[in-house]
Amino acid sequence: MATSLRRRGLALGALSLAGALTLSACGSSDSGDKGSGSGAAKTHTVKTAMGDVKVPVNPKRVVVLDTGELDSALTLGVQPVGGTHSASEDSFPSYLPASRTKNIKQVGEIANPNLETVASLKPDLILTSKVRDGDRYEQLRAIAPTVMTESTGTAWKENFQLHAEALGKQAEAKKVVADYDAHVAKVTEAIGGKEKAAATEVNFVRFVEGADIRIYGKQNYIGSILADLGMGRPAITDKAKDGFSYDVSSEKIDLADADVVFTSTYGDPAKAGATKTMNSGLWKGLKASKDGKVFKVDDRLWIAGIGYTAAGKILDEFQAKMTG
Repeated sequence: MATSLRRRGLALGALSLAGALTLSACGSSDSGDKGSGSGAAKTHTVKTAMGDVKVPVNPKRVVVLDTGELDSALTLGVQPVGGTHSASEDSFPSYLPASRTKNIKQVGEIANPNLETVASLKPDLILTSKVRDGDRYEQLRAIAPTVMTESTGTAWKENFQLHAEALGKQAEAKKVVADYDAHVAKVTEAIGGKEKAAATEVNFVRFVEGADIRIYGKQNYIGSILADLGMGRPAITDKAKDGFSYDVSSEKIDLADADVVFTSTYGDPAKAGATKTMNSGLWKGLKASKDGKVFKVDDRLWIAGIGYTAAGKILDEFQAKMTG
């Protein structure tokens, strides 16, 4: 009987101690974000589009809600536990190694995540942007500390730095940026140097199901990579709305003319108008078409990748096509 009571006392003592430790850990985080994640004791403050957010120093269970955040995490050596996919696909971008994405739980579409699924993963950090999930911020931060950038696309380099800070991977980020800069210099040299690059006008045309054809301007992801390479851009790009794109019908596709034209398609090529347009006389009359300088590329890489791993693959493909 005495032994039984002593054991019960020890068990109660252990439970009390565990409860105290749990309260201590929660208190030491001093976080205003009510997360259901691992509750790491140490936090640091990150300045985000939604204000200051306290995040774990070494987050272990990260959920990413867009392709840029996914690219950033994997580039920095962080394995997310959950992520979203695009509306036109039911998987993660194929340019990323399957070995790194196969165990990531699908949590819904980009800009429409399933919050119950996100919560079930018990994340200790959520990465996304205001433009995608700003209207869900309060719900997300109730699940875990949520770091939002203002937007996506053209600000990808700044976003990457914020992701790196939130993930505690600033040292790794510094090397990634240095490697990218060296890669850009190498590709620029391979295609003939800075002067030739500046004298070669490049356009990017995207066919989008359910929308007009987009001639991409300079204020977007691919535009920033072309700028890093020092490529020339046709005058039409200066007419792009907000610097993003100048939208045209197939009857005005001649406005996309340039020395080199890269194209991609979002959705079904026939429904997006790619098939009809690229078989038209106007398209075949483009200088790039006549010179054999029209190159089809993967939309999920060149447009939706929005990160340094994607950029590295784009640079390799760009060099191969421009020098092939």
